Order: sequence, then C-alpha cells, then structure tokens
Amino acid sequence: MRSWTLLAYAVPVAALSGWSVEAAAQEDYPRKPIRWISPYAPGGSTSTLARLVGDRLGESLGKPVVIDNRPGANTMIGSEAASRATPDGYTLLHAGKTQVILNITSKPPYNVFTAFAPITSLVKTNYILTVHPSLPANNLKEFIAYAKERPGKLAVGSVSTGSGQHLMGEQFNIIAGVQMRHIPYKGGQQALVDLMAGTVHLAFSNAINVIPHVKSGKLKGLAITGEKRTAALPDLPTYAESGLPEYAPKTWQGVIAPIGTPKRIIDRLSSEMAKILSMPVVVERLTNVGMEPYHTGPAGMAAQMKEDYAEIVNIIKTANIKIQQ
Repeated sequence: MRSWTLLAYAVPVAALSGWSVEAAAQEDYPRKPIRWISPYAPGGSTSTLARLVGDRLGESLGKPVVIDNRPGANTMIGSEAASRATPDGYTLLHAGKTQVILNITSKPPYNVFTAFAPITSLVKTNYILTVHPSLPANNLKEFIAYAKERPGKLAVGSVSTGSGQHLMGEQFNIIAGVQMRHIPYKGGQQALVDLMAGTVHLAFSNAINVIPHVKSGKLKGLAITGEKRTAALPDLPTYAESGLPEYAPKTWQGVIAPIGTPKRIIDRLSSEMAKILSMPVVVERLTNVGMEPYHTGPAGMAAQMKEDYAEIVNIIKTANIKIQQ
C-alpha cells in the first residue's frame, strides 16, 4: 500500500520538476546567440532594418543577434529554413506582406498562417509613385488626368507578376479609374534601371531604393504612401494630401518565429522591440529612409496578416490577375 502511495506522489512531483526545468529555461532566455533569418540578399531595406533592430535587441538581451541572409525563390528558401527550425526562441524570421502574398500566389512548402507565430510588425515601408522625368505630370492630379487620356499606354514596372509592387499598381488602377500596362521583371534592380532609362514610364517604388534618385532628379516623385510625409523628401505629398485618400496600401515588415515558440519568449521579444522602436535614434534612422515605426505585438500582427490576405484576394479577383504557379 505504501509503495502505491509513494508512486502516486512521485508522478506529479516529476511532472512539476519537468515543468520547472522548462520554465527556468525560459526565464534564463536567451542563453546563446539568436539567429535572425532574412530571406533576402544583403543590402536594401530589409538588411537595414534587421541590423538596426537586431543589434539593439542583442544589447538589451545580453546575447548577440546574428543576421543570417538566406535569399532565393522569392523569400521561400529562408522562410522554409525558419519553418523547420526548433521553436525555442533562437530562430526568428524577417517577414512581411510578401509572405502573405506568396501564400496566395505561389505554393510555398509551408503555410505562413500555420507554420509561424507572429511576434510583431516593426515598420510600415512607404512606397513612392515614381515616374520618368520626361513625363509631363508634376503631381498626382495631373498624372491621373494624363493616364486617363492614354488608357493602356503607360507602362508600370514591377519586380514580378503577383509581387507587392504589381498589386499596388493594380489597386491604383482600380481606385484612380485608370488603365496602365504592367511590365514584370525578374528583380527590382533591372526594373529600376529601366525606369531611369525611360523604358517604362513609372513604378510604385520602395522609398529607400529611390529617395536618392528623386533627390538627384533622375526620377520624379509624385506621392508617397503613409499618413505623413517622409523627412527625407519633405516636399513630397502623401496620397491623401494629393486628393486620393482611398489609396492607402499598407506594406510592412516584422518578425515571426516557428510555431510552438513559447508565448513567454514571444511576448518578451515583442516588448523589447517596442522599446527599440521608440528610441529617438532609431526613429530618426527609419524616417530618413521612408519607413515608419509600426509595433503591433503578436495579436496585432496576426490581425494585419488576415486583413492583408483578404485585401490581396480582392485585388487579384477585381483586376483579373492571372497567376502562373
């Protein structure tokens, strides 16, 4: 009888002991460097953001955050690597609206909604309607009038069919009531080169990539997304200021982790990132390249992803975009 009594007490004690070990491990987090996978090549807005936040996150946590660039297959190589990682808080994935788009337009070997746990968005990435300097329009109102007089004549360059740039152009067509011809490329660099050469007339360009060219006069900026102007181009009005408040595409970047990552760790990472995004030096760095701090936390990021999904499906259906998978 005594042996059964001892066994009955032994089981919950062992379970409690196991829980204590796991809880203690989480309390000690992090005990080693954290890997931040960026599914893009080094350079550009993603690397700027990852290093800006990652370096300060490492300082606040007391362990280095190592940026691991895994480019290829339109972010799917790096994203798949992250989806297969141990969900222990030591692997993070730089993510954004791109992964939501790919969940609709491609067939990635993971589902972004079920393979990952949102941590938080970090920034809104603003985009500028850029045109070749030879185009006679000098503001958004003039451009829309110019485009309406030439249905199907203006060529819009983008990084690929079904990309965020492409969808922004199609959304603009719908809201502004114009018809522009989409020209897909196999990468952003060639699209930008052709835009500056006048091979295509315009593009909806990531601000960080075109601000220097707008300043130099190689490109002409007509309007920028976001709720306020960017400090880098203070004379460039927003779409709302330009008379088209309905056009408000939201492109963002953030961080997610493999599904199963302990909630306590996710909440701590989100909290630390909120502090980083409120630092004056970080805010200044971001606004100077056309970004806005945008901390949502896990729940807010999950809601943003669902909102994006519905919006993207609607644009593809309304514009009758044919996606080849």
